[in-house]
Amino acid sequence: MNVEVAYATPERQLILTVKVAEGCTVEQAITSSGILSHFPEIDLTKNKVGIFSQICPLNKLLQENDRVEIYRDLAVNPMEARRQRAIQQGR
Repeated sequence: MNVEVAYATPERQLILTVKVAEGCTVEQAITSSGILSHFPEIDLTKNKVGIFSQICPLNKLLQENDRVEIYRDLAVNPMEARRQRAIQQGR
């Protein structure tokens, strides 16, 4: 079956299509995609992963045409950014 593995940084996005066997897990798809060699900063013990924006464990079984996404930590907390903008605008 075919699945996609995706990761993005502010500078670069990569989506790889991978052919995997039935019963393949998220972790197996990530490993077999080769994406870890493109982005050595990915640490599957720390980075969260998901399927179509839904966070899931590494041992989740995949279905045909799933898109596995590897998430990065946010550079800035959105609530803090909003608070800072409000302060700068004099609210």
